[in-house]
Amino acid sequence: MILSGSEIVMECLIREGVEVMFGYPGGAILPTYDAMTKYPQLRHILVRHEQGASHMADGYARATGKVGVAIATSGPGATNLVTGIATAMMDSSPIVCITGQVPRGAIGSDAFQECDITGITIPVTKHNYLVSDVRELPYIIKEAFHIARTGRPGPVLIDIPKDIQTEKIEFVYPEGEITLPGYNPPKHASEEQIADALELIKQAKKPVILAGHGITVSGASQELQELAERAGIPVTLTLLGKGAMPEGHPLTVGMMGMHGAAACNFAIQEADLLIALGMRFDDRVTGNLKTYSPNSKKIHVDIDPSEINKNVKVDVGIAGDVRTVLRQLLPSVPSKTHGEWIGKIRDWQEDGDERDILHADSQGKLLGAQVINDLWKFTGGDAITVSDVGQHQMLEAQYYPHKRPKSMLTSGGLGTMGFGFPAALGAKVGMPDEEVWAIVGDGGFQMTLCELATAKQENIKVNIAILNNAFLGMVRQWQEFFYEERYQATPMFNPDFVKLAEAYGIPAMRVTSREQIEESVEFARQHDGPVLIEYAIEKEEIVYPMVPAGADLHNMIRRPKPGEVQA
Repeated sequence: MILSGSEIVMECLIREGVEVMFGYPGGAILPTYDAMTKYPQLRHILVRHEQGASHMADGYARATGKVGVAIATSGPGATNLVTGIATAMMDSSPIVCITGQVPRGAIGSDAFQECDITGITIPVTKHNYLVSDVRELPYIIKEAFHIARTGRPGPVLIDIPKDIQTEKIEFVYPEGEITLPGYNPPKHASEEQIADALELIKQAKKPVILAGHGITVSGASQELQELAERAGIPVTLTLLGKGAMPEGHPLTVGMMGMHGAAACNFAIQEADLLIALGMRFDDRVTGNLKTYSPNSKKIHVDIDPSEINKNVKVDVGIAGDVRTVLRQLLPSVPSKTHGEWIGKIRDWQEDGDERDILHADSQGKLLGAQVINDLWKFTGGDAITVSDVGQHQMLEAQYYPHKRPKSMLTSGGLGTMGFGFPAALGAKVGMPDEEVWAIVGDGGFQMTLCELATAKQENIKVNIAILNNAFLGMVRQWQEFFYEERYQATPMFNPDFVKLAEAYGIPAMRVTSREQIEESVEFARQHDGPVLIEYAIEKEEIVYPMVPAGADLHNMIRRPKPGEVQA
C-alpha cells in the first residue's frame, strides 16, 4: 500500500505493540499528528511540556517493561525532551523519542526551529537517527525499538524531516529478526566463570548480595530469592533495586548507600564476598572507593560489559543477562546457612531501630517519615510509588517497604527533580488497575506541575502526595551539615497547593497532623480522577543516616540514640 512517511510511522508503531504516545505538536511534526487521525487505536496523550512527555514515556516503560514513546516537534520541542532522555539513559529505561525536523533542504540553514537534536543527544541516547530517505524509515523504526528494549535498555531518538513525513512510497514492513554488526548483547556466562563464582560462594563466611535495577529489568527476582535462600546470603538493595526482593523477607537487609540502612553499609564493609547483580557500583552506593569493602572478594554480573571493573575491581566479572547467569549458577549452589554472620547483621539492624525517628517524640510535628510510613500502612504496601528527588525520595526508600519489582519508580542516576509527577502519570496509563502515588517535594513538583492539566484532561487517577517543608530540603540538609547553616537559595515561597489543584478542577486536601493521614488516603480513593494531598511537614527534618560525599561508607552521620548527643 502507498503511505506517507507519517502514516508509515503509525503503522510501524502499531506493529511494535505501541498503544499510547505522549507528545506535543508543532510545525515540523504536524504531518505525523495529522496521520494520527487515521489511527484511532493509538492513544495520544497531550502533555503540557515536552519534558513531561519524556518522563511519562519513561514512567510507562518502568512500570510495564514495554517501550515508552514520546513525540515532539523540532527545535525547542526536541530540546525540551533532553532532560527526560538523559534520565532514561542513566537508569536504563527503554523509550523511543520521535522528533520532527525542518525539511531536508533547509537543514544547516538555521531555519525556523531548526536544531541538531541528534548531535545534542549523542551522549544521552543509546542510539539516534536522522532519517534521510523515507524508504529507510520502516527499518529505522523497527531497529530503534530493538535497540531500546534489548541488552541494557535505553532511549533511542528518531529525527524525521518534515518533507520525509509527507513523501509517499509503497510501504513494506521489514519482517524477520534485526541483526546489527557489533551489537550482540551478552547473555551467558562461560563455564569457567560459573566455576570461579561457585568457588568464591563456597568459601565465603560473610557474603552479601548487592541487588540492583538489573534484577528487575531482566525479570530475575525469583532467581535472586532462590540464590539468597539456598546459600543463606543476606541481600542489600540499591535505590532502583528496591522491590527486587521482598523487603519483608528475613534475608532482605534493606537499601545500601549514602542514605541507606546502617546495617547494609556495615555488612558491605565487613563482608568477605560481594555478589553484585545488575548494579553498577555508583558513587552513591560505594562512598570512598579506596576504602570500599576492603576485605571482600567480588563477583559482578551485569549486561553491560563496560560496567565490569569500571568503578570497582572485581575477582569474577561476568557480562551477561542476570537472570540467565543466575539460572546457570543455581543448580550448583550449595545449601548453606550463615547464622553467626546474619546474627551480627541483626544486631546492627536493632541498633538502627533504636535510632529511628518513628520511635522518637515528634513533639506534635508532622514528619515526612511519618507520612511515608503511614502511606505504606494505609495502602497495604501495594501501591506503585513514583518519587521525585530529594529528602522525600530517601524517606520513601526508607519507610515504604516494597514487596515486588516495578513498584518503586524514581530517578536514580541523573537525580531529576520534576520526574515524579509526570512519570507517575505514565505509570498509571501503563498500569491502569494499580494504585499509583506520586510522592513529590514542593520544589520538584513545581518544575512539572503544569501536567496537572494533562492529568485532569485525561482523567488519569494518580494520587499526588506533596511533602511540603517550604525548603529545597536535601540541599538545605547539606547546607546545615557542611556549609555552617548558610541557607542560600533554599527557602521556598510556595503557592497554596490546595487552591492550585482546585483551579485545575482537581480535588485536594491539606494535612497538618498525623491523625489526618488515614483520612487523606481515603479521600484520595473516593475520587476517580487525580487527587492532590498536601502534607505540611516539619521544615528542618534530617534524613539519617548520611554518608558525606566521598567519605568512607561506614563513616555515616547517624541519628543519635535517645539520650545521646550528636557528635
